[in-house]
Order: sequence, then C-alpha cells, then structure tokens
Amino acid sequence: MVSNASETMAIRKILTFPDPFLKEEADDVQNIDGRIVQAMDDMAQTMYAAPGVGLAAPQIGLRERIVVVDVGEEDENGERGKELVQIINPVIVEDEGEIVWEEGCLSVIDFRAEVKRANHIWVKGYDRDQKEVSLEAEGLLAVALQHEIDHLDGTLFLDHLSRLKRDMYTRRVKKALREGRPIARDEDDDEDS
Repeated sequence: MVSNASETMAIRKILTFPDPFLKEEADDVQNIDGRIVQAMDDMAQTMYAAPGVGLAAPQIGLRERIVVVDVGEEDENGERGKELVQIINPVIVEDEGEIVWEEGCLSVIDFRAEVKRANHIWVKGYDRDQKEVSLEAEGLLAVALQHEIDHLDGTLFLDHLSRLKRDMYTRRVKKALREGRPIARDEDDDEDS
C-alpha cells in the first residue's frame, strides 16, 4: 500500500516566549533521514495552519537547524505551498543592503515591530534529498530567512529591538502568565514611546 505523505503530517505545538528553549542554539543536522523529512513536513503544515510565513525547528521543540519559509500568496483556491523553501543547516554566506520590515513571530504572541535586516542574502544548506542548495533572496524572503535562521541561534526578533520595547513586551507577557490569562496587548501599553 502506498501512503500519502500528507496523511502522516502533523500540526505541532508552537513554543512561545518566554519558553527558555527558544533561547537555545540548535545543533547541525548530521543525518537527513525519515525523521528529519517528517519534521520538515510537520513544520510546513504547522506554519500554514498558524498561519505564518516561516518556522524554525526550535519553535516546535526540535533542537535542529531546519527552517521552512513560504512568502507566496494564496492561489485562487486559498492554497499556499508553491513557494515553499525548506533548508537544513542553513548558513547566510553573504548579505548586502538594508531594509526595515515590520516583523511578527509565531512564538511572540500579539506583537509586531520594525527590524533592520539585510535586504539581499545568499544562503547555503541542504534539501530533504541531501543535496546542497544555494538560494539568493531579497525583500520579504530575505527578511523571513534571516528571522528563521536567527531562531536557530537562539535569537528572537525581540532581541533586535530597543531594550525599552523588549522590556515592555516581557512585562506584558509575564503579567498575563501570572494572571492566568491569554497574552494580549494591554490597552495602556504605548509601544511607540
């Protein structure tokens, strides 16, 4: 019997700030096997279900250097996936230019902020078939790849912000957790100050 890969994919729980696992550095993948391929499929399905444009393995509790990104638009049937990028052990080998982009994160609930990144990057890594891949990216794809690769190094986009903005968000999250309520933007927070 032939099994359909999509039947075995699973939506994984996404870890959220302040989970300490998100601050740990991921390990290089040494062996691209069925477990890694399954993780990549689960990551893509989890990213689409969230919905988001990128996901790194540490965000689902895996300490491995894997990212998935899809900045493409939905097709006429509301489907995404035609621009899915999946990279194992990604490394940015060159970057140039600057861009400021308003970022959010599936692990940083209900918060967006402008972050300065390289506008144009070249990334190397491996695909699910153990073939070396090189990718040139600019604009949103470059931003998304840098954001996800940061996760592999234990860096959240919050770490690129001013201490004031980072501390305001941290206080809001800790207060919500203490009170046992969902994390949501407080009406009296003033993120622009």
